[in-house]
Amino acid sequence: MTIRPLERAEFESFPAVPGGPFSVYVHIPFCLRKCPYCSFFSLPAEAAPSMGSYLENLKREALWYGASLPPGARGETLYFGGGTPTLVSPDQWRELIPFLKETLKIADDAEVTAEANPESLTEERCRAWKETGVTRVSVGVQSFNDGELEFLRRPHDAGRAEEAVLLAVRAGFSAGADLMFGLKGQTLGSWASSVKRALSLGVDHLSLYQLAIDEGCEWYSSPPPGLADGYRMYRWSQWYLPQKGFTQYEIANFSRPGRFSRHNCAYWTGTPVIGLGAGAWGFLGGVRYKNEPDLVLYADLVLERGRGAAAAERLEGEAAAREAAVLMLRRKQGIRFSDFTARYGGEILEKILDTFRREVPRNCYIEKDGGLSLTKKGMRVANAIWSAII
Repeated sequence: MTIRPLERAEFESFPAVPGGPFSVYVHIPFCLRKCPYCSFFSLPAEAAPSMGSYLENLKREALWYGASLPPGARGETLYFGGGTPTLVSPDQWRELIPFLKETLKIADDAEVTAEANPESLTEERCRAWKETGVTRVSVGVQSFNDGELEFLRRPHDAGRAEEAVLLAVRAGFSAGADLMFGLKGQTLGSWASSVKRALSLGVDHLSLYQLAIDEGCEWYSSPPPGLADGYRMYRWSQWYLPQKGFTQYEIANFSRPGRFSRHNCAYWTGTPVIGLGAGAWGFLGGVRYKNEPDLVLYADLVLERGRGAAAAERLEGEAAAREAAVLMLRRKQGIRFSDFTARYGGEILEKILDTFRREVPRNCYIEKDGGLSLTKKGMRVANAIWSAII
């Protein structure tokens, strides 16, 4: 399956939001500066048009989807990612969030998450978020080691990262921190120190990622040498965090009881997702779509057609079932046989189970109680398992 450009006529039949629960992702593509490992669509703030005009286009796009919502549709999660959402001003937040909630039928008890970068998270932004119903804040710490932050060219130091996490915690949000392993010069000791420091600040969610150098980032053509082996760091985290009351509910995510990210789970369970903003991805009616990753072209599309979708692929048949299996296996719950069969049929389930029994080491998965899930070791070698399934 490949993302292909959408013909003009296809916009007329492009799937609207189905009835029932859905999620919303909003992309804020501006950053203080571009990190060399980042392959997401983002631009230095000073090189971009005004934030105000971009937010107006977001609202126009939301209006198009809002008008297509059928009876019974209910937005259960709203997520602001980037980029750097904390470059949006407090007054702009006070206007944007209520508008999106009303326009897109966001439920009163919805999970509302904002990503934050330490250098631009302030008390005033936290107040604006509390006033408008934000419930979770995810802070892009990456490391509490100044040398590692310098390697990543992050615009903050460890002290500022600590202040930002404390701001989120003290403001009463469900606060999380993103940390990155496999960095140049990183040791198991420095990794453990970052994890322990995050816990000491009162976070109830951790997202732990290995440094990935993907196409589209500055380092892709010339990766930095001497990157640390992240396997030991990830394995240590799987051993240590449960002792501190954290459950690994997904391959890269750990949380205290009841503090898992509902929005993240929407991606892994095939819940419809409306993607708003330049470069955003969405998933509606079996179609995965990508918005135009250019501010001017995105604005043109929204003004002409009401939405920024520029390319799409339809997921169907066995390919869709295999991708769904991979996404389900990212979660602790794994694949529930009855649910999978009801959606994709028993024949493809048997093919996937046969692949596991023949090609995946027995200590990498558990098959019992009407389901299949990965063990901790299986999560550590998940990429190889995905290759066998897909």
